[in-house]
Amino acid sequence: MAPRPPVLSAQELDSRLERIPAWEVRDGGLWRRFVLTDFAEAFAFMTRVAAVAEELDHHPDWSNSWNSVEISILSHDAGGITDLCVELASRIDAVL
Repeated sequence: MAPRPPVLSAQELDSRLERIPAWEVRDGGLWRRFVLTDFAEAFAFMTRVAAVAEELDHHPDWSNSWNSVEISILSHDAGGITDLCVELASRIDAVL
């Protein structure tokens, strides 16, 4: 397994957030709520996100309630937000 990237500095994070403007920093991680049409669409979205997470070997914390999916991304082993977190957020936006 490749070494994990380091935690981003505040300046680096501000720069990276420009790539993922719908995401916000919450509780030390990247956070976003997705509202879809119904439960089936939300579940299908989660399935696509799971495939991306497996590909990157970086797995979000998430919750689902009917048509809503909340996702939080944090590199627990690094102790903060890394470039891998930003990449996952960007790829999640792309599968929406």
